[in-house]
Amino acid sequence: MKAEDVMSSPVRVVAPEDTVAHARNQMIKHKISRVLVMEGDRLAGIITKKDLAYRLRNTDPIWRRRPIDRIPVSLLMTPAPLVVDPETSIRDLAALMLDRMISGIPVVNSGEVVGIVTKSDILRSASVQKLDVPVTTLMEEAVTVSRYHSLDHVVDLFSESGGKLIVVNNDGTLAGIITETNLAFYEYANEAGGIPEKDIKMLRKETSGGRKSFRYVQEASAVAEDVMTHPVVTADPETTAAAAVKMMVDHHINSVVIARGSEILGIVKRDNILQEVAK
Repeated sequence: MKAEDVMSSPVRVVAPEDTVAHARNQMIKHKISRVLVMEGDRLAGIITKKDLAYRLRNTDPIWRRRPIDRIPVSLLMTPAPLVVDPETSIRDLAALMLDRMISGIPVVNSGEVVGIVTKSDILRSASVQKLDVPVTTLMEEAVTVSRYHSLDHVVDLFSESGGKLIVVNNDGTLAGIITETNLAFYEYANEAGGIPEKDIKMLRKETSGGRKSFRYVQEASAVAEDVMTHPVVTADPETTAAAAVKMMVDHHINSVVIARGSEILGIVKRDNILQEVAK
């Protein structure tokens, strides 16, 4: 299969002078993770939800912490992005995404943008959905964070680990998961448009209806449990890669936590699947 067989078209675009808020709204409205930045018919760059996710650090330069509607796309976009032609094979696409650490590649034919291929497009391809290797051969160790860790700590750890943090309760059981989407879109829930900060001093329950435990964190930009997604889609270690891919596609997620009962064994991400495709 080739790029033209799996690419999405038409593509969503913004202009360099458009605000990041506009680009973010396009992502939310169309349920996508990136938009192309076009100057007329010329591809100028690409902006992704990852670009938005890492702007939550309080200690970043002040321009990164201005209200989102005042930041032009040109400041956060990746200029001159990698492109491929329609004849590029899925195997080569997977290898490029892993090598360049990107999740979407515009498809260009004779200088014209004709589509875009994402990791999700590759997962939905027929060849990938036939992978019958055990999921345990592809999974990696899960990086965990306490549900009470600050958002600053979460973003730092997220960046170091390459994404996907498993949020755990005090007893090590699964509480939730934090993805790029959680970080990229969380701050915009506030009408003020800035980084949410609060003095956290409250009773928190380990589970709904469960025992309360006292926790105090001073002037934290929210905590892990405020941004996590829960419940989490899990699979047992006997699951095949094809079944894990189907879970990702059906639930519109990029990873599946592998667990046996309450024990977290690991996590399978899209990149683990792409590594198998790129072989």
